[in-house]
Amino acid sequence: MKSLDGPTDHVVVVGAGLAGLGAALHLLGAGRAVTVVERGSGPGGRAGCLERGGYRIDTGPTVLTMPDLVDEAFAAVGDSLADRLDLVPLHPAYRARFADGGELDVHTGGEAMEAEVERFAGAREADGYRRLRRWLEKLYAVQMRRFIDANFDSPLSLLHPDLVRLAALGGFGRLDARVGSFLSDERLRRVFSFQALYAGVPPAKALAAYAVIAYMDTVAGVYFPRGGMHALPRAMARAAADAGADFRYGHDVTRLERSGAGAGAGSHKGSGERVTAVITGRGADQVRIPCDAVVLTPDLPVTYRLLGRRPRRTVPLRFSPSAVVLHAGTDRTWPGLGHHTLSFGEAWKGTFRELTHTGRLMSDPSLLITRPTATDPSLAPPGRHLHYILAPCPNTLVGPGVREWADLGPRYRAGLLAELERRGLDGLGAAIEEECLVTPADWAADGHAAGTPFSAAHTFGQTGPFRPRNLVRGTTNAVLAGCGTTPGVGVPTVLISGKLAAARVTGNGPGGRGPVRVPKGRSV
Repeated sequence: MKSLDGPTDHVVVVGAGLAGLGAALHLLGAGRAVTVVERGSGPGGRAGCLERGGYRIDTGPTVLTMPDLVDEAFAAVGDSLADRLDLVPLHPAYRARFADGGELDVHTGGEAMEAEVERFAGAREADGYRRLRRWLEKLYAVQMRRFIDANFDSPLSLLHPDLVRLAALGGFGRLDARVGSFLSDERLRRVFSFQALYAGVPPAKALAAYAVIAYMDTVAGVYFPRGGMHALPRAMARAAADAGADFRYGHDVTRLERSGAGAGAGSHKGSGERVTAVITGRGADQVRIPCDAVVLTPDLPVTYRLLGRRPRRTVPLRFSPSAVVLHAGTDRTWPGLGHHTLSFGEAWKGTFRELTHTGRLMSDPSLLITRPTATDPSLAPPGRHLHYILAPCPNTLVGPGVREWADLGPRYRAGLLAELERRGLDGLGAAIEEECLVTPADWAADGHAAGTPFSAAHTFGQTGPFRPRNLVRGTTNAVLAGCGTTPGVGVPTVLISGKLAAARVTGNGPGGRGPVRVPKGRSV
């Protein structure tokens, strides 16, 4: 595994999202001095929080899986997840509701889910589920340490016996076909393949290897932190601060100071190979933060602009679909809604064509409805409820552009509410007391390429060693983290990206001897 050249005693991490916080904790555990620079007023990044009328609204991810990865980041500094967060396991993990009126509770426990599948679709499908679960477990075991939690220096890094094992498991086939080899009920197949949307690829085209996301969602367990998902970055930031990290909130990075070949007089041209300082603000508000190395977590276009160089690709990056999110604080809720409810429309393959090819808004939408107050009522005023409604939509390169969303947003909101009322959430519109509508225009204004928070799609040419690397040629002491680079999109993978970035800085961790873990009360 390649690591950064030269000294790395003081590292500046740009961005206090989950990737940056994970990198900071692993760097601190390896004895580095760390400064975290964040443009916002607090930690979180995409996993932010909005307080409105007594409602505390998570503005980012709502699903937490693989908490061991969070614990690993805390453990790097001698801390623990149990000491920092109160995690509630969700039973069921999801409730799936289908257009034909059928409902299925998705349990992560094998026996409970087998019984539920048998109730829903019969003994034959329950047997298929048992075989599917065993396959998912094998797939995860082969993929995790070799293909997900790993730094790739070139495609040759794939040449390992685990590649043969992955191929033998059918990992290079198509996701929907592989899931279909276990389950014949089309509704059940959706439950174990809709996760391809996270990867930005229709199930018919996604590699079967991406069923590993279904493993995380349907086998490993789904959790919710008391205080909301934003409690996770807050806890990570507190642990990092307690371990010695210096946090600079409200500091927007405007450029990187460079030295070395081509840097020019005063190192201000930004073309040198080595980053010597991170510059925030402009004019009289400018602040210079010297560094030996830098971890960059903003979205790829922002990172490449700061670096002044963009890797050459024969084919331009393809970006994942985006989403419209309606955050609604209501004076009531509706029976039948779980903490997470998947509300499937009748259409399926056509939905993915609309999202990734034709650019039309979903004509028969499949939606994720999250009701966090089902688990933590303190997130809303007494007797009130929070509903987070996510509707996938095309990104701004495929579908409506940023300017179109100014007029389209309110109309889409009205249509979304009408559709939800048709699906049983009667009176939803009248029940809303506080709300926030987020469209691709908002994601774009926040710096996300193509107006999507899900970054580059996980096509074959943008997966593993073919995904934008966390090292950029021509810069000797900068490393990338976040969903645009290795290993990809999602809370677990973003946390891994922070660990992988730290390993590039220290030469430890994945492919090395592992970061040094410092007991509480000990200095590094």
